[in-house]
This record gives sequence, structure tokens and C-alpha cells, in this order.
Amino acid sequence: MRRILLTFFSLVSLMGFAQNEEENQEIREITATVVNAQTDFPLESVHVINLNLVKGTITNQNGKFTIPAAVNDTLYLSYLGFKTQKVRVTNDMFRYGETKIALTELAYALEEVIVRPYQLTGYLEIDVKNLPINNSKQYSISGLPTSYEAGNKNPSAVTKVLGAILNPADLLRNLFGKKPRQMRKLRQIKEDDNIRDLLASKFDRETLMELLQLEKVDIEDILNNCNYSKSFITTANDLQILDAISSCYEEYKVLNRKQ
Repeated sequence: MRRILLTFFSLVSLMGFAQNEEENQEIREITATVVNAQTDFPLESVHVINLNLVKGTITNQNGKFTIPAAVNDTLYLSYLGFKTQKVRVTNDMFRYGETKIALTELAYALEEVIVRPYQLTGYLEIDVKNLPINNSKQYSISGLPTSYEAGNKNPSAVTKVLGAILNPADLLRNLFGKKPRQMRKLRQIKEDDNIRDLLASKFDRETLMELLQLEKVDIEDILNNCNYSKSFITTANDLQILDAISSCYEEYKVLNRKQ
């Protein structure tokens, strides 16, 4: 009889634990206020992203934001001139509803910058020849809707482009195949206007790295293997980089299914 009772109470405890876990994973609306850590003033237009649900929002004029989240989700806060911050969602944030998140201003060390303007003569024909030119070439593959960048206009560049398109398993499987979960987030990210607006204003790849859980070198490897030029990789904003990765990944999936 004692064994039966012990088994019964054990099952009840396990059921209660499982129920608590299920409650903790419930997605609800969370509201918080973002302030300046130095002045305690609310910060307007701070970008807030739930990295788990891939949902974004911005703070209002009172520094408040509301976003769907579950316990243990991670919120990523980004604001120009302030350190980015990640905040783990807890039960107390739902229970009390008075959460205040403080962002710290960045301390910039100003260095001397020498500006070298182009020496324009006023003659269009001469000035055009003196301006730097992007030497990256675009190659179009018959049957595919988009073109591909390559660094040089020579036979080896064309061969590299064709190799990337016709043999994705050799060049891209190690990159895309090892990170299927992160790659599946691409479509979710592209559908959220708040996240797209944030990425369009950033060039440091930091937010993109957090969203996709990729290192910067992985992002560069993907774009290199998809034959984007060095100029594009170094100068494009994060939204353009996201769209490039997404385009490359979609073509990889289509071509990989045909093999």
C-alpha cells in the first residue's frame, strides 16, 4: 500500500511539474519601459526583438513597449548611441508588469579623421574617369531569375558561379545544412516590418548575428560561396545582407531537392 501511495504522489508531482513547464511556455503579452541608465529618462523608438519568436516592436514616446513572449525568451534591445542589451523574460515580468530596462550610453573615443575629397576638374568626361568603379561583374544563368556577382571578369569567375549553382551540395551544404533552424528563421525575419526597418539602418551585422545565431565569418562564407562580391559584403546594410542570404538559401533548397 505504501508503494502504491508513493507512486501516486510521484505521478502527481510529475504532472504538476509538467503543468508548470507548460504554463511557463505560454505566450503572452509583456509590457516594459526602456530608460536611459544615466538619466532615468524614457527612450523613444528603441527597437525590441524577441529572438525566440522573431517578433519586433519599438518603444513609444514614454519608453513603453508591448511584445509577445514566453518565460525564458530573450529580448534584444537596440538603440543608436547605446549599448545593445539582451534581457531574459521571467515570470515576475508578467506577474508585476512594472519592468524597467535601462540602456547605457556608448562612450566614443573621437579620433582624427583625414578626409580626402575627389579632385574634381569640372569637366564631366575627366571626372567620371577619376571616380572609383565597382569592378564586380554580374553573371546571368539561363533559366534562373536572378544574376550572380563575381569579383573578376575572367573564365575562372564564371566557372565559380556555375559551380555554386550546379553543385550546391559541395559548396553550401556545409554552411546551410549545419544550421537548418537558423535558416528557417529567414522567412520570419523578412515578414516583420519592425525588424526589417532596424536591419536597414545597421551595417555592423550584430543584430543579424543574434537573429540567425551565426558568426560574422559564417555570414561572409555564405555570401562568398553564393558569389557576392567583396564590395557588396563590406558595404551592404544588414537588410541587404539578409535578403542576399535568403535568396541564396531558397535557391539552394530548390536545387538540392532536384539532386
